[in-house]
Amino acid sequence: MAERIAIVGSGICGMSAALTLAARGHHVTLIERDTAPPEVDADEAFFSWQRNGAAQFRHPHAFLGLLSNLIARNHPELLSELYAAGARRVDFLDMLPAELRGDYRPDKGDDSVWMLMCRRATMEMVMRRLVMAQANVRIVNRARVIAIATQSREGACFATGVRFIKDGAEHALNADVVVDASGRRSPFPKWFANIGLPVPEEKSDAQIVYYTRHYRLKPGRHEPVREDRSDAGDLGYLKFGVFPGESGHFAIILCVPVVEAALKRAVRDPQIFDRICLSLPGLRPWLADDQAEPTTKPFGIGDIHAVWRDYAPNGDPVALNFFAIGDASIRTNPLYGRGCSMGMLHTNLLVDALARSSDPVRRARLFAANTRRELRPMFDASVRQDKRSVGRFKELMRTSKPQRPKSLRQWLSLALEDAVGAAAREHLHVARGALRSFHLLEPPGAFLSRWDVRLTLLRYLLRGRKRNAAKRPKRGPERLEMHRSLDLAPNPPTN
Repeated sequence: MAERIAIVGSGICGMSAALTLAARGHHVTLIERDTAPPEVDADEAFFSWQRNGAAQFRHPHAFLGLLSNLIARNHPELLSELYAAGARRVDFLDMLPAELRGDYRPDKGDDSVWMLMCRRATMEMVMRRLVMAQANVRIVNRARVIAIATQSREGACFATGVRFIKDGAEHALNADVVVDASGRRSPFPKWFANIGLPVPEEKSDAQIVYYTRHYRLKPGRHEPVREDRSDAGDLGYLKFGVFPGESGHFAIILCVPVVEAALKRAVRDPQIFDRICLSLPGLRPWLADDQAEPTTKPFGIGDIHAVWRDYAPNGDPVALNFFAIGDASIRTNPLYGRGCSMGMLHTNLLVDALARSSDPVRRARLFAANTRRELRPMFDASVRQDKRSVGRFKELMRTSKPQRPKSLRQWLSLALEDAVGAAAREHLHVARGALRSFHLLEPPGAFLSRWDVRLTLLRYLLRGRKRNAAKRPKRGPERLEMHRSLDLAPNPPTN
């Protein structure tokens, strides 16, 4: 039965929902605060499209296996158009350490471990073209939603539409279902609180600031071959990574703890940003020897929190016929690259709930239960990673040395981390499990419960941390060495 669906926000989640719901016969209206994309190709749109409503628009994105498979299965036409726009597919074999590629033998499920490489601007441009081609989808650009319309019936709150301002005039949009895809700055929790319906929220601070700089390979140059080095890593005081895009473009991120004042100021300088990258073995080949040229200055984003908003606490929906998806409901540290994949999965859970029942209460409870089952493990894993990183940096600030375990539990955790890292470079079944976990194709860390993986890791644990740690790729200088090389005065150690 066709329904009128209002979607607030036309980012990746909003457009994914519009494509899928329109294909099922619903009438969809997308309300977007930003302008429509300019009539240019995706490459030029990256630089000229004003997307102030999406703070992370020009920061790099990882389109992991979970998202890539959802696109291939649900939107094959989108995948074809992405390839035509320059997006690339990176397969399982390409992700394996060099030591394992020679003896690789395909196994069931390996073909699902792949990812798309492109910039978010390219993804959004291609998605928007497909959305606009749907006869039952309308996009209202440069419109600011100012309120949700609700009715009280039989003791429950029902969403009935939204009010928005466009061209200075206020408009009302009636809808059978309202979907919040407005992202991390969603105003809906405040609006519900104002009418006495607070939305419980969990929030965990990653305590980092995230800086990005974009580059383009020079003519005739090619991406560096991956060797015995890590193009992503965590030095305790600095996290880094490279994100290859399409058409020779790539981005580098440097994440600095918010209290690392001197380094945080320095990394905003384009020359110092590049000097830091050249000091990291995994990033040096991307910039050394006149390999690439920058296309932007370094720019940052803060407020890096993991957030879980519960719109159905204890199974009781805050409002019926209202659903929040993606960052508007759940977000994690973008460093892990899980946001788009979790968002598209969240969208699919919503579409499934709407298809399974027309009853508002049943829909809300089904969506909430499936959200908790599918997304909560990913959220919890991200929070644990953040807390471990914060603990390591605090220890580094206190002693200027890598963290030393303070308990048997902490020692086992660090020893297991080293064992997994070493075993994944030498045993295909461990690498396979780690990659499936990283790409969200199974719950985070689920591969560690397999008996063959456990036996392998036990052998590595018994041979000692020192030998396992020697397998780590050289990631970069220690904290004080980095500060000295940049002529920076590091923060004083804390007690």
